[in-house]
Amino acid sequence: NGSFSVIKRIIDEKSVIIHGDGSSLWTVTNSRDFAIGFCGLVGNVHAIGEAFQITSDESLTWNQIYQTIADTLGKKLYPVYVTSTQLIRHGSRHGYDFEGGLLGDKSCSVVFDNSKIKRYVPEYSANIRFDQGVRMTLEHILKTPELQNPDPEFDAFCDELTEIYK
Repeated sequence: NGSFSVIKRIIDEKSVIIHGDGSSLWTVTNSRDFAIGFCGLVGNVHAIGEAFQITSDESLTWNQIYQTIADTLGKKLYPVYVTSTQLIRHGSRHGYDFEGGLLGDKSCSVVFDNSKIKRYVPEYSANIRFDQGVRMTLEHILKTPELQNPDPEFDAFCDELTEIYK
């Protein structure tokens, strides 16, 4: 429920935790684009035993990602920056395991090379920009009540951490 909690925090104009200084690069790939690449590999005898990147060609900072979400919601973003190691330390006290997701994944900048998937699946192209995809996703979440699950424990964790780091 953490992802909806972050959306709700932005809607309520509460502080949102961003790891590090928000400047590391990340890639967000729309599932519709991913499906084209994935389906093009299924049954492709030339793809057997091969590894592929299937991502967008758009690299964004975490600041840009969160700002785009806030802009799409028509809200002001109130970021609070916390180092990944501090998030891991504080999170573990509350039962959250952020270590693999942050230190092993999101805290380092990544830029992917999609040339291989494009060679094996020529019709693959990531056509849905993040701002377009996040608009579709947020519209869907906000019109689907069963996807709007509050997570009071995570929200309290965020409140506690933002008070420490403000």
